[in-house]
Amino acid sequence: MSDASKIPVTVLTGYLGAGKTTLLNRILSEDHGKKYAVIVNEFGEIGIDNDLIVGADEEVFEMNNGCICCTVRGDLVRIISGLMRRKGKFDAIIVETTGLADPAPVAQTFFVDEDVQKNARLDAVVTVADAKWLSDRLKDAPEAKNQIAFADVIVLNKTDLVTKPELAEVEARIRAINPYARLHRTERCQIAISDVLERGAFDLDRILEIEPEFLNAGDDHDHHHDHDHGHDHHHHHDHGLKHYHDEEMQSLSLRSDKPLDPSKFMPWLQNLVQIEGGKILRSKGILAFQDDDDRYVFQGVHMMLEGDHQRKWKPDEVRQSRVVFIGRELPEDAIREGFERCIVS
Repeated sequence: MSDASKIPVTVLTGYLGAGKTTLLNRILSEDHGKKYAVIVNEFGEIGIDNDLIVGADEEVFEMNNGCICCTVRGDLVRIISGLMRRKGKFDAIIVETTGLADPAPVAQTFFVDEDVQKNARLDAVVTVADAKWLSDRLKDAPEAKNQIAFADVIVLNKTDLVTKPELAEVEARIRAINPYARLHRTERCQIAISDVLERGAFDLDRILEIEPEFLNAGDDHDHHHDHDHGHDHHHHHDHGLKHYHDEEMQSLSLRSDKPLDPSKFMPWLQNLVQIEGGKILRSKGILAFQDDDDRYVFQGVHMMLEGDHQRKWKPDEVRQSRVVFIGRELPEDAIREGFERCIVS
């Protein structure tokens, strides 16, 4: 089954009170013309507005905008399999994790179970963060740091409650942990739903192109690729910004303009995540293999990887391989050397 026909799944995470509920309520009530399935931990936490409910059976509430909402009782795999069997396919599935949870086990569900994997794919991990309290949380709560490190998209909410310097500081802390996520500043989670759902985490160019300035300081390329996100502010950095170095989390980016040897690269990558997977939270890449006209993309959560040929390289594209790792205590030199050995000389 091709990737395009699989239902995209968004894992929504974020600390208690950051604004996940506001976002979920908007998905369940707004007139966006899509059919979303939202899986939550507890209906009570969301406070579903009864006026919006059309029909309910014990576990599933149907909303008048066509979306449905159900709770995670027990096994996520069972619920998702049930959703897949429901009449009328969904445009996307959103799984909310509890405020304290590490998103990894939820994300891993989409790599592990064969039935789920056949029908669904992990689209993106979205983390809602509270601009005012995040800095404190990052100091005292390892889960908060995991949620940031894991994210493909970060919704930095409640930005109206902080000063400009505080906002710059919290963004610098986020970037020290995860330089690759797309960052949106919001108030009351006012964000286009398309910026959160169906992101195509597999369209990794979106992620890999935004190497923020302070990762490659002095590399003053214009951000022409961001024209489709006029409201995305993460490029207008104060150059007086404090450059945080997070002593715990690291990110590592590898690239090659020469093609890779698939018979070397794939075993190397699999071996790496087997051995170091506990330290690698997320891995992703776009690969240009020798004698292959298709781009190969992969993403991983800890030890689990999934990858596929995505589409042909366009004639005007630079065939460049890009790989990103985010984790703790990464064996950086060993990873770089291993990658170099996979390049066709």
